[in-house]
Amino acid sequence: MLAGPVDDGPPSAEPSPPRGAATSAPERLAAPVLDADGIQRALKSAQPSIALTFDDGPDPRWTPTVLDLLGSHQIKATFCLVGQHVAQHPELVRRIAAEGHALCNHTWTHDAALQRRSRSAVRDELERTSRAIEAASGGVSPRYFRAPAGNWAPVAVAEARRLGLGLLGWSVDPLDWRQPPAGEIARRVLARAGPGAIVLLHDGYGARGGTVAALRTILPTLAAQNLRFVTP
Repeated sequence: MLAGPVDDGPPSAEPSPPRGAATSAPERLAAPVLDADGIQRALKSAQPSIALTFDDGPDPRWTPTVLDLLGSHQIKATFCLVGQHVAQHPELVRRIAAEGHALCNHTWTHDAALQRRSRSAVRDELERTSRAIEAASGGVSPRYFRAPAGNWAPVAVAEARRLGLGLLGWSVDPLDWRQPPAGEIARRVLARAGPGAIVLLHDGYGARGGTVAALRTILPTLAAQNLRFVTP
């Protein structure tokens, strides 16, 4: 692991919920900004704000370290979860929810070709994932749908809306899924992550040590800019 010693979360006047118990969904602190297709790619709020999102987990190697880093900076984020990984690691989903992060449906298999699937197959991808997230989290429902690879197939959009899920895109993509050096990931994020940005990062599918290391620069740097970290 690239991570060094980590906190289990910031001190608080109130006792922190145990990692095995889900809390209520995090409060929305920003309003969505939708594009012409109804996809949220930015946000707005009275105070300059930014949203961090993590795709493709949960992963037993990387997700706990990401959560530790977020907790040490008192930052809430959104986790876009793959259903198969939820089924394999429900304890991580329960921790994500218990620590106050938002949940997002990223399909069961991370199928990037949903436009070639039948409506019933797409419906199963989304419904199965939402059920798994709710069961693993202790009853917290996913709030959003994010299309795998950003492929917003009309059938997937329709099924997500039928389930009452918001369509969550992004405005900052450092291409960390290609596994560039940590310094390059941090540089790309910090060059574009201003007020209203939604940042795409990954905590699953592959070696994410570069992303984890980049967060050690990204989180304190953005916090020093007086940006409030929110869920979309």
